[in-house]
Amino acid sequence: MKRRFLAIAAMAAMAACLLAASCQKELAPGPDVWAVVNGKQVLQADVEKAYRSRVNADAPNPSQEESLSLKLSILDELVNSEILLEHASKMNLVASDAEVEDKFTESKSPYTEEEFQKKLHDTGLTVDDLKSEIRRQVSIEKLLNREILAKISITDQDVNNFYNQNRAQFNVAEPQYRIAQIVVTPHPDASVHNRKNDKATNETEARQKAGILQQKLNAGADFSQLAMDYSEDTSAATGGDLGFIPESALNQSDPVLKKTVLSMKPGESTPPIPVKGGGYRILKLIGKEAAGQRELSDPQVQQGIRDMLRNRKEQLLRSAYMTELRNEAHVTNYMARQVLESAGKLPN
Repeated sequence: MKRRFLAIAAMAAMAACLLAASCQKELAPGPDVWAVVNGKQVLQADVEKAYRSRVNADAPNPSQEESLSLKLSILDELVNSEILLEHASKMNLVASDAEVEDKFTESKSPYTEEEFQKKLHDTGLTVDDLKSEIRRQVSIEKLLNREILAKISITDQDVNNFYNQNRAQFNVAEPQYRIAQIVVTPHPDASVHNRKNDKATNETEARQKAGILQQKLNAGADFSQLAMDYSEDTSAATGGDLGFIPESALNQSDPVLKKTVLSMKPGESTPPIPVKGGGYRILKLIGKEAAGQRELSDPQVQQGIRDMLRNRKEQLLRSAYMTELRNEAHVTNYMARQVLESAGKLPN
């Protein structure tokens, strides 16, 4: 009888909870808490600080919807980072002070002290903020290297199978040119990012920036690293690499651009080329291929297939790993809830 009474009491309590709004939702610990991840708070200030570092203060203000969408995206990134960082800590993979200092020194190296301080001021970050973010990034990188990259193996048989199943893809119908680029524009795009979050805001800044990048290249800087650090184009993520471009596609571009590419030798890069509408583009010819069937015996074919298969598997495993960790985590996104309840308005 006592057990039956307890069961009925539990059901009654559950029913009361379902009727009470306070039981249906977890109340935010405070208006400045935008998410909670396994008990760790992600504050509005965290999101706002990251937001300011990505939006150029001199560019036109984004719409309320664009601003809110970016903040939601940033918050989701911070949630994922917090989950990954927690797992890195459990596995004793948190970056050491020495690792952080090395990365910090590397991040400062392209700038003079005055330029570096201006960068901090413009983004609203402090040295401690930057070091904290470096620690987070290095720790997560160490975790993913152990949990994902170390488990990827592409065999010779994998490469052979892909080539045999896709042989037609390696029959080059016309000469192709593998090109990389660094783009500098006077019209910053809030949706495009580079590692330094470095963007020109007008034509004068674009011209000066392009000139500085050319000086760095002349001094022996790596084109791919510069593209990732400074290019104002989506190709920055791949080091500016645009892949192989058929010669016929060059006919659709600026005639000067086509003439420049056709006259280049692999490994050469151009001085800054003015772009119609403003800004500059620096090109590098990575390689070129004649028309005809590319055989598996070609080392470039083998490496290209191997890299592609590895990248595919890495992206798949990263996605699956993050999904699994999210499933195991307890996450409450109060900001998203506020956006829904206010029909798309910025939370107060």
